[in-house]
Amino acid sequence: MKPRALLFWLAAYAIAMALVEAAVVVHLRHVYYPENPLALFPLRLLSANDLALELARELATVLMILAMALLAARGFMRRFAAFVFVFGLWDLFYYVWLKVYLGWPSQWLEWDILFLIPWPWFGPWLAPALIALLFTLWGGWVLATARALHLRRVDAQQFVAGALCALASFLAPAWPQLAGGTTALRGWMPGTFVWPLYAIGLVVMASALIRAVRMR
Repeated sequence: MKPRALLFWLAAYAIAMALVEAAVVVHLRHVYYPENPLALFPLRLLSANDLALELARELATVLMILAMALLAARGFMRRFAAFVFVFGLWDLFYYVWLKVYLGWPSQWLEWDILFLIPWPWFGPWLAPALIALLFTLWGGWVLATARALHLRRVDAQQFVAGALCALASFLAPAWPQLAGGTTALRGWMPGTFVWPLYAIGLVVMASALIRAVRMR
């Protein structure tokens, strides 16, 4: 498949999948926040059955993106580029569809529940959206050309280090509550997001990916 056609169908898949995910979240918002679906906090906990279903859905989402990347390209780096491209575009359009159908987010720094594995990730929605934008642009750039791309070990290590910093910034808000179990998050309100740690992670990831493209 030619690069333009590949990007088109990967983008179509990501945008359609984002709509499916956003639709589920819109329904959950109306079930758990019937008086105001735009307000996520104070936090309300999912029932045991809904939580199990949400965890399964999150794993299924990652598996679907991984399967698409494996089928769409050959070679580790191009498959990695396809994965981050679909992941990034899916995440961006997830927020686009939430805005269209729910009118949320209403503020640039509004907090969101980002993920639930291994424990809830929290942060302003703009933070994951910026990482998603980086992934989309970089993955699309790599897939737009047939030239080979090789990631040096030092760049791979730097990318992983940056990703871990960003991950830590999303996991940190709920960390103090974990000693009391998941029920300690009931009624939880966001505090301060660790922007410096997040910024380090984003810059480190971006520099590693950009250097990999420049070295090709």
